Parts: sequence; structure tokens; C-alpha cells
Amino acid sequence: MMILDQVLAQREAAGRPIRIGLIGAGFMGRGIILQLGTPLVGMRLSAIASRNVDTACRAWSDTGLDPPVVATNQTELDNSVAANRQVVTSDPMLLCRAAGIDVVIEATGQVESGAHTVLEAFAQRKHVVLMNAELDATIGPILKVRADTAGVCISNADGDEPAIAFRLLRHVQSIGYRPVLAGNVKGFLDRYRTAATQQGFAERTKQNPKMVASYADGTKLNLEACLVANATGFRVGQRGMLGPKCLHVKDIVKHFSPAQLLAQPLVDYALGAEPGSGVFVVGYNDQPSKQHYMRYLKMGDGPLYVFYSPHVLPHLEAPLTAAQLALFGGAAITPRGAPVCEVIATAKRDLKAGEILDGLGGFASYGLIENAEVARAEKMLPMGLSVGCRLLRDVRKDMAIVDADVQRPEGRLCDRLWAEQDGHFQPLASSASSGRSIPS
Repeated sequence: MMILDQVLAQREAAGRPIRIGLIGAGFMGRGIILQLGTPLVGMRLSAIASRNVDTACRAWSDTGLDPPVVATNQTELDNSVAANRQVVTSDPMLLCRAAGIDVVIEATGQVESGAHTVLEAFAQRKHVVLMNAELDATIGPILKVRADTAGVCISNADGDEPAIAFRLLRHVQSIGYRPVLAGNVKGFLDRYRTAATQQGFAERTKQNPKMVASYADGTKLNLEACLVANATGFRVGQRGMLGPKCLHVKDIVKHFSPAQLLAQPLVDYALGAEPGSGVFVVGYNDQPSKQHYMRYLKMGDGPLYVFYSPHVLPHLEAPLTAAQLALFGGAAITPRGAPVCEVIATAKRDLKAGEILDGLGGFASYGLIENAEVARAEKMLPMGLSVGCRLLRDVRKDMAIVDADVQRPEGRLCDRLWAEQDGHFQPLASSASSGRSIPS
């Protein structure tokens, strides 16, 4: 198989670039607009869907190219795409239905609206790249089933931590080392941070305060670990992971024994470790002759070896994921089957009956990863489904919120898909947790 850049160069020379539609023009969406507005060889950003059309238009103007067309109906959008005119719309369904678009990037961070647009993209036989860990960690396994049925591909975006970790896992396995631990480098964690405490940082970095709070309180970390778990079969050693403090990511092996990880490979994270960001994978190999070479190469004494990448560049690599789906049908990371882990809603403070949960980065709850069989046995509320739920009774701080504690909003597609996922994969396959072979 030819490598991606060569095939993209051929598509560029032939005048047949991969045409990408982007849904969401927030912080990460804007980064993708700037990246694809260059433009990149063999790829074009053909259409943007955003609730705020002005925001999308401003982001496009920052590329230095001509202002986009604003479409209010399907004909306007289709004609613009056909004429190679960039187009913006407030209706993501128009973008999903556009005949000229090959791949949709979903970058809203919303579970309910994301579910609608992903299913519409599948119905139109379009591949989907998710920059939406909230959606993927909640109902990703059933969306993968739906994609397979439609004959298309779904993938989380390369360049973000889950896909980088999965790529590194495959590399470690390919060189003859058994992956037994994978995770993020996490610089800071405070479960009780909120949009209010993170307001100043959000303003300085031009991000949404709730999204920034979901980073600080660890919810996003747990969602990303869940994606890796569901793609590999790795589990968690305890609810929320262990998260040992480390001076450097290489020190992560001091906190786990080979016997522990060989018995059950895990997802986890290193807290406060240099190089300050990125992902790691721990590979196992106990062959003495190979250990000699690894000592020479300054990889340690073994049998656990740390491989890591410090670079997290999602807005730069998401377009490459779109091209990979369109050209080769290969996902960067996607669920392998039944959910292995879930992220459960946990009270950020003492909550009272009648309160409405405000989701990721809010004032009511944070998310913790849990092994799926535990979460289902105890009927815990998925974090991704928590927004808009009304509490039926009090819940104490740091307690898991369960289904019986809440009344969910009526008529949501995400709840129906969750029920479909639960029914499709029950009973959970015991082999899902083996983690002995990473799918290629």
C-alpha cells in the first residue's frame, strides 16, 4: 500500500482532493479550519456547519481566503461544494447530505446533537471522524456497529491522546513487545474545578470555560482512557484509575509490577510527570538478550519498558484521519466490540433533589472511568448522558450517581442508542478484557 502523502499528492495532481465537511467551529474546530484553509495537499475543507455562522465565517476569514458562502438550504450548499466554493451553514444535516463531501469531522463535543449528525452521515454513506470523546466514550461501540452496517468507517481523530496511544500500542506490539499499560501524561488534576474557577484560563486561551473545567477536573482524561480501553480490551485497576505521581513518565513502571500487568493490562495516567504532556505505552519483554540491547539504548533494565510521545496535535492530524478513512478505510482508533469501560457521573458536591445536572465541566459532577461490568451491575449513570437529568433524590459529594437517582430528559436519541448498545452487547463478553492482541 502506498503511504498516505503519496496518494494525497496523486489526488491533488488529478484535481480530486478529499472533500471534508466540519461540524463545529469552537476552539478545536477553528484550529482545523486554519489547518485545512492552507490548503493541504490532496484535501479541501468544503463546508462548515456551526450553530453560530458568524463564528465559522470569522474563523474562515482568518485563513486569508475569500469569505465563504452562507447556505440556508440544500441546493445552495450543494452548488457551492460543486463549484469549489467554501460554504458555511447553521444546519449540520445539510452538510451531512451534501453529495460532494467525502468525510465528516464531528467536533462539537455534544452527545445528543453529535448522535444525530453521525447517524445522518452514515445514512448518506459518509465516513466520520470524531473529535468528540464525550460521544465516543458513551455510545461509540454501538455507533461502530451502525457504521459497519452502513458500510462506512468511524474513527476518533489522530493527534489526540487516545489515537496517539493506540498508534503507539500497535508499534510496540509490532516490534515484539507486549503492550500492558497505556495512558496519558496529566499535568494537573482537581476533581472540584468548575467553569467558574477556570474562567480566567479559558479567557486567556480563548476556550470554553466548561471545556477547560472538564480538563482540570479529570473528566476528559477519563473519557480518553475509556476510548483506549474500548479499543484494546485494557481495563482499569480501580475506579478513576491509580494516577501515580511521577517526576518523569519513565517512572510509571515503578508503580506497577510485571505480574499485575501481565494478568490484566490496564489504562492509567502519570500525574505531574515530565515531559508535561503526551501519552505512554509500557511494553513487556523478558528475553535476556533483548534486555541487553534495551539497556544499551537507555530504555532501562526491563522487563517493562516505557515508550512515549510528548506531542498532542489534534487539529493538525484530524484532517489526515479523514484522508485515511476516505482512501484506505482504516480507523485511527475505534471500539473493538462491547464496552470494556464506561465513564460514570460522580457528584462534585452535595447535590439536592430537583437539581438539573449540567454535564462536563459543570458545577454538579465529574466523570470517573469504571470497568463496564461494574458500571452496568450497579446501574451507574454515564457521564455523557448526565446533562439535563433532574435529580430525584439527594446525592452526597463524591458518590456515583445511578439511574434511580435521576429522571432523564424525554425523547433523546442518545438514550435510545445507549439502550440499543446495552441490549446489543449483553451479556458482556468475558474475553473483552483480555487485552492480549491489539486489532490492526
